[in-house]
Amino acid sequence: MSLSQQDVAKLLADPSPVVRAQTTAKIASHFESKEFTAEERAIAEDIFRALVKDAELVVREALANTLKASEDLPRDVALAMARDVESVSLPVLKYSEVFSDEDLIAILRSEGAAKQEAIALRSNVSEAVSEAVIDTGNENAVAKLVSNEGAAITEKSYGRVMNEYKESDMVSGSLSRRPSLPASIAQRLMSSLSDRLQEYVVSRKDLDFDQASNLILQVRERATVSLLKNGSSHEELVKLVKQLNKSGKLTPSLVLRALCTGDMMFFECAMSELAGIPLKNAQALIHDEGALGLKSLYTKAGMLMAYFPFVKAAIRVHREMDYSGEQNDREVFASRLLERLLTVFELPDQELSPNEVEYLVTKLQQYSA
Repeated sequence: MSLSQQDVAKLLADPSPVVRAQTTAKIASHFESKEFTAEERAIAEDIFRALVKDAELVVREALANTLKASEDLPRDVALAMARDVESVSLPVLKYSEVFSDEDLIAILRSEGAAKQEAIALRSNVSEAVSEAVIDTGNENAVAKLVSNEGAAITEKSYGRVMNEYKESDMVSGSLSRRPSLPASIAQRLMSSLSDRLQEYVVSRKDLDFDQASNLILQVRERATVSLLKNGSSHEELVKLVKQLNKSGKLTPSLVLRALCTGDMMFFECAMSELAGIPLKNAQALIHDEGALGLKSLYTKAGMLMAYFPFVKAAIRVHREMDYSGEQNDREVFASRLLERLLTVFELPDQELSPNEVEYLVTKLQQYSA
């Protein structure tokens, strides 16, 4: 297909909106496939600039739907379509890569909810644009943003979402389905969701408050350990541990649960935090093969002494394994640790009572499962 000024005049003069829409789609398709010469491309761009002002909606829709993903779409044409009605603007706002962050932020501040939601669903959303989506106060747009894996969101922005939409089930649900969250944000989310769950469980007539609280504690701890399995950086772990301790959730059972699934880094950070000593000092005491270093740290951290045999066994198994932290290693680790503990607690000189042994082994079986 070739283009001339006569073609332009004929297209714009055609009285039939349907014919103009079909011709528009055909020209836009050839433009998108890069079949035009430089001169023809210039003519096509002039056609597009005229068509975005066409009085017939069907023509403007044809143009937007054909060129929505074109990397060569002139920016002024894209901006004109972005200011149009939703059936024209939404495809371009969602798919076109010609907009700058400044363009998108300006549109978020000046246009309506549907356009804000389209921007939130773009395949790539920068941190600045994500912040601007949150600024809109549009709950639907924020829910779509946090569920969008292509959206880059800072920890500060996640914190804003948690604070400003803490009562929104839609936003919380979208956050919970996001495959990767900063550890501290994920913990806050789990705490919020488990608090809501506790209200429901307590309302049941067949469970008293203590039973409900214990059930929620187990759910929260399992969720936290599951979060750690997804992999967290050292800085994230330190922040998470401090947050857990500040909120009273860095419990001995949580620390044991994490250690028994092989998360040594979390255990080290937790013991450092609970004992109030530098991390490197805690690590030295944990991995000291002498008899007193670990026990003195454990006591200073205020951990339950009934758990101490498990902790020693877990550290020993971790030391013996070529442990990488991969999923398969975690399963092998939990299995070996369980076997080790069942063997150890069959010995007659252990200080734990049979009831304590049964309780702790049952706990560990739950962890390994």
